[in-house]
Formats: sequence, structure tokens, C-alpha cells
Amino acid sequence: MDRIVSGKRHEEDLSFDVNLRPRHLKEYIGQTLLKENLGIAIAAAKKRDEALDHVLLYGPPGLGKTTLANILSVEMGVNLKTTSGPAIERPADIVSILTQMKNKEMLFIDEIHRLPRVVEEVLYPALEDRFVSWVIDKGLKARTMNLKLKQFTLIGATTRYGMLSAPLRDRFGSIHRLQYYNQEDMELIIERSAKLLKIKADIEGIKQIATRSRGTPRVANRLLKRVRDYADVLGDGRISTKIASSALDKLQVDRVGLDVGDHMVLRAIIEKFNGGPVGVETIAAAINEESDTIVEVYEPFLLQSGLLDRTRRGRVATRRAYDHYGYEFPIEQNQPKMF
Repeated sequence: MDRIVSGKRHEEDLSFDVNLRPRHLKEYIGQTLLKENLGIAIAAAKKRDEALDHVLLYGPPGLGKTTLANILSVEMGVNLKTTSGPAIERPADIVSILTQMKNKEMLFIDEIHRLPRVVEEVLYPALEDRFVSWVIDKGLKARTMNLKLKQFTLIGATTRYGMLSAPLRDRFGSIHRLQYYNQEDMELIIERSAKLLKIKADIEGIKQIATRSRGTPRVANRLLKRVRDYADVLGDGRISTKIASSALDKLQVDRVGLDVGDHMVLRAIIEKFNGGPVGVETIAAAINEESDTIVEVYEPFLLQSGLLDRTRRGRVATRRAYDHYGYEFPIEQNQPKMF
């Protein structure tokens, strides 16, 4: 692939995420079954002239949950209001948002698993029967008022599906899990991003970035920007295999996509705790990292890659992790030895 490099890169960088997000389902690469199911749901809702049923999207960070929320609003031809679980602290906050929703509009709540329980309870009748209950006055004068809502669609996104309460999960009519992307899809995503950013890139250079992108579009686009910088400064502006490999090595992203944080987690388990099992809090203390970051950011890809196991007793480094670092896999619980 050969693209002319634009002279307006600073402007493009400022709107990088917006420009690279697809706006329609047909432009969205990967997640084939999910797209098919959403396409059918959208067509059915339009045919019946109804609001789209409530949608829950879950999976690791960076796979496209926010992008899909925006696509759903475009496909349905309605406005999308966006907020997040931590931003809604009181029942009054969610009531204010819901009562201002226009007919068939969509509300996107990112990190929905972090909604306070009292806010969740307000959502139950809103999602099921389209009304909210509001208490007026206090003490003996207190009375409940039911406020009728217009048709609306709630789109929830979460990286921690298990932390959602069962009553809230059950009120979503459509639940979808986003999977990591395969190599072919990652190459298509990077090629599309390079085209939009007017970056010159060889197919082998694109493959190098795709291989090390952890099956995650957000990571792929970030690495593409950084490799582009190296190509401009150290090369002729073209992302070749040599430039891509050199840049990614300097960025400490290895051949399977592990970065500094991943190495810290795996090496701590192998070198400090004899390969495990070890609790996540202990790992966090050993590498001076938050346990939530380990669980939400590092673990999903390490588990998916077969480098880490999660057992009842704690985390365990697999034989593949030992092989990756050149350690001898211990038959007994002893310190690993270098070949």
C-alpha cells in the first residue's frame, strides 16, 4: 500500500480517534456475528418503528464498545447521549438524564458496572416499564411520583461483566461479548487507519504492527502513530518491515505484543513467586501497580494468549510463559533456571 503523506498531521492527531472510528456497520471490521445480530435488531426496530432494545456490550478495553454505540445511533438515525458509571452518583442524576431523553434517543453508559446500587434500582422500572419513581418532600409529607418516560435505548458498556448485578443484566434485551480480533482483521484495521491518516506503509510493515497489537484496535492505532513517527524521523516516511520492527522494539513491544507492564507481571510471578499460584494483590504490591489495572488491563490478553492461568489459589505462569522468556519450566516448585 502506498499513500501520500499529508502535511497536516498535527490537525489529524488532534481528532485521531474521531476520524478513525467507523460510522456504519458496513465499515466496522471484525466481530462478524455480533454485527450480523445487531444489523437484524436495527432492521427489525426500524420496521416496527420502535426504539432499539437495550444493548449491553462487554469485553476487554479497546475492542470497540464505544464505537459500536455511536454506530447504533447513526444506523437508527437518533441522537446519542454519553456518560459513565462513576459520573452518575445519585438517583437524581439518572432521573434528570432519563426525563430529558427524546423519543427513541439512546443513552450510552460506559463502565456501567460502576453505577451505584441506588442508581441501578432507579433504572429497573425505567428499562422495563419506561417510568421512574421519584419521592417528593420528606417525612410525613413524603409521596411518590411516577414519571413516564419516552421510548429510549440504553447502551451499556463494561469490561467487568461479572460485576453487573443480575437484575440489571436481565433487563438488557441484547447482550454481546466483543472478542479479540484475528491477524487478518487487525491488518485491515491498520490499513484503513493508515489510509485515513495518509500514511505510506508496506504490507509487511502493517503485518508487523498487527502482530504486536494484542488483537486490539485501540492498541493498533496507537502503535501505528508511534511507528509513523519513527518512519518520518529515521526513514523516508514509509512504514517498512525494518522500520516497524525497529520502532516496536524501541517501544518495548515484543513479537507477541507484550509490553512493559505485561513483562513485569509475568516476570514477577516466575522470578519472585516460583511461577505461582500467587494472589493478584501480592503481584500488585510486587510491581507497584494497582490490582484493578492488572485485572482489567493486563490479565485479559495474558489469559487469552495462554501465558497466564487463573486458579482458585491465585495466578499461575504457564509453560508457554516460561518458554517465552527462555526459562526452564520447573517440575517442582523451585526457582526457574536460564538455559
